[in-house]
Amino acid sequence: MSITAERRTALVSEYATGTADTGSPEVQVALATERIVNLTEHLKVHAKDFHSRRGLLMLVGRRRRLLDYLKKKDDARYQALIGRLGLRR
Repeated sequence: MSITAERRTALVSEYATGTADTGSPEVQVALATERIVNLTEHLKVHAKDFHSRRGLLMLVGRRRRLLDYLKKKDDARYQALIGRLGLRR
């Protein structure tokens, strides 16, 4: 259900804007999206797991806030990121 260390480093290196970048909005949104996908698959099997559902909703809200921040700071980076991740909007 969680992200493996190998997958995490692959996502960080793929979405990083610099060489030592691990905290940019692009990386944070990519990691949140990976966790959202994993939780969504988990909830398809375990429909009554309401604690995980709450965590999923909180994670979606955090990703939304990060995307709003990125759009406010740099619209081109925002458009590129949602295109790469395949998100709506």
